Amino acid sequence: MDVKQAAAAYGSIAGITQNNPPVNPGNLTEEASPSFSDMVMKSLSGAVDAGNKAEEMSTLALMGKADITQLSIAVSNAELALNTVSTVRDKVISAYQQIMQMPI
Repeated sequence: MDVKQAAAAYGSIAGITQNNPPVNPGNLTEEASPSFSDMVMKSLSGAVDAGNKAEEMSTLALMGKADITQLSIAVSNAELALNTVSTVRDKVISAYQQIMQMPI
């Protein structure tokens, strides 16, 4: 299952529960609080962009058009983004497993 399928599945579930909308904490409006799927998609696209930037800098460094420091920073940013995505994925899976183990 890729990210778009997961976001679509979440969206369909959110559509089912729209008859009973969640209570809005504080004075936040719906425009001020993005949906979970939007947040996930934005974060994943940022991680992909960081990876693409690292690949671009690698190519430029091989052609002699970029400093090694620029390459190092781009690769470090991509690595950090990938580690963040992996950690969030692991936490989501762990939470799902804990929910599935709850007695009904």
